[in-house]
Amino acid sequence: MKNIVLIGMPGAGKSTIGIILAKTLGMPFIDTDLIIQKKENKLLQEIIIEKGIDEFLSIEEKTILELNVEGTVIATGGSVVLKPEAMKHLKKNALIIYLKLPYMEIKNRIRNITTRGIAMKKGKTLLEVYDERVPLYERYQDKTIRCMGKNTEDIVEEIKAIWEEELCSGPKSSNQQ
Repeated sequence: MKNIVLIGMPGAGKSTIGIILAKTLGMPFIDTDLIIQKKENKLLQEIIIEKGIDEFLSIEEKTILELNVEGTVIATGGSVVLKPEAMKHLKKNALIIYLKLPYMEIKNRIRNITTRGIAMKKGKTLLEVYDERVPLYERYQDKTIRCMGKNTEDIVEEIKAIWEEELCSGPKSSNQQ
C-alpha cells in the first residue's frame, strides 16, 4: 500500500494536517523532523547551529533513505526537496501531496524563524528560500492542494478524496511516464 507524503514550506501545516489525515484514514503517521530530533537527541535548530546546514540536510536525507514503510502518512521537513535521492526514495511508493500557500501566508505563519529549525543558509531571506523551493515542490508533487482560505478539515477532506480516487484507479501501468 502506498504512503501519502506531504511536502511544502515550513508553516504550510504538514505535521498538523498529517496527524489528522492519518487519523481520518486509519493510517500510521510519521513526522521526519521528529525522527531526526530523536535520532540526534537535539532540536532541529540545535542541529543546524552545531553542525551547519549541509550536515543537517545530509542527516535529513539519510533519515528519509532509511524509511521503509507502507500505508503511512509522512510529513516531511520543508527542505526534503533539496535532496533528489531522498525524493526519489519517497516517490517510489507514495502519493506526494504539495501543500501550497502564498509567500505572505507562510511569512505570517512563521513567527519563530530563528528558533524553528528552518534549513536556510545565513544571509538568505525567507522569500529567497520560498522562491528556491517552490519549483522543487512543483516538480516532485503528484497533486497540489491550494491551502489558502481553507481550514484543516477542508484540506484533509480534499486529500482523502484524492487518496480514494488513487486507490480506485489502481497502479499505473509501467509504460506510463
